[in-house]
Amino acid sequence: MPANPQPPVSVIGLGMMGTALAAALLKAGHPVTVWNRSAAKTGPLVAQGATPADTAAEAVAASPLVVVCLTTYDTVRTVLEPLSGQLTGKTLANLTNGTPAQARDLADWAAKEDAGYLDGGIIAVPQMIAGPHAYVLYSGARDLFDTHQETFAAFGGTKYVGTDPGLAALYDVALLTGMYGMIAGVMQAYALVGTESVPATEFSELLVPWVSAMLGGAPRWAEAIDSGQHLTDVSSLAVNQEAFPNLLSTFAAQGVSTELFAPFQPLLDRAVAEGHAADGLSRLADLLRKDQ
Repeated sequence: MPANPQPPVSVIGLGMMGTALAAALLKAGHPVTVWNRSAAKTGPLVAQGATPADTAAEAVAASPLVVVCLTTYDTVRTVLEPLSGQLTGKTLANLTNGTPAQARDLADWAAKEDAGYLDGGIIAVPQMIAGPHAYVLYSGARDLFDTHQETFAAFGGTKYVGTDPGLAALYDVALLTGMYGMIAGVMQAYALVGTESVPATEFSELLVPWVSAMLGGAPRWAEAIDSGQHLTDVSSLAVNQEAFPNLLSTFAAQGVSTELFAPFQPLLDRAVAEGHAADGLSRLADLLRKDQ
């Protein structure tokens, strides 16, 4: 037996991400108990040394730390709520993608069950888990995070974002928002050049460095948002308002849908109408908030 054995962990949910998490724990030397509604998915992990549980209750009983990675929070509740009375003293680390409100509600439910609760947002795809670029956001009780941080390190980097259980989900959704926005723009660009038979692979040689260079402005936009000082010497909202119709007209003329980009024009129009013509694009973050 090792002098300092790694603590046992149970993993509930063995989709692609849950399987990657369990495999990372096994590689880090943890005794791992696994459970999935489709029992066949336990096979590859059992071959790597995991212990299969016949029921979710058995998985929960096997370890002080239970990592949950399911499709939705509704599924998490479907699995965990029948275990009422069996979670006392356990720590639930729920790494299921969801909303801040769902995370807070589940944390309240866990507290009534005398269980510790951490919510997490995985900033990686399954293939990245345990690699240098993967990290997981955690929110909830700081002492629980500190207790299990070394275990969580098997997945990649660990970033604690606050005691509010909903913060990890908020950060997660915000990061995904940036990702989806980028993907939307890239797909629109490929669709547009494709109307003239320009190969996407050829165009990507221009697109990737351009998008990367523009993303370099994000820290400056963040400073402007935090300070409330949005004046710019790069590209004002008035200039963008005048130029943006060229994009929409080109999309329409080339037979490409405008549905991803059309909502941007009214926002630019409102920004100028409300007196922000000289400001930079960072002003839009304020306008998007309904409390402004």
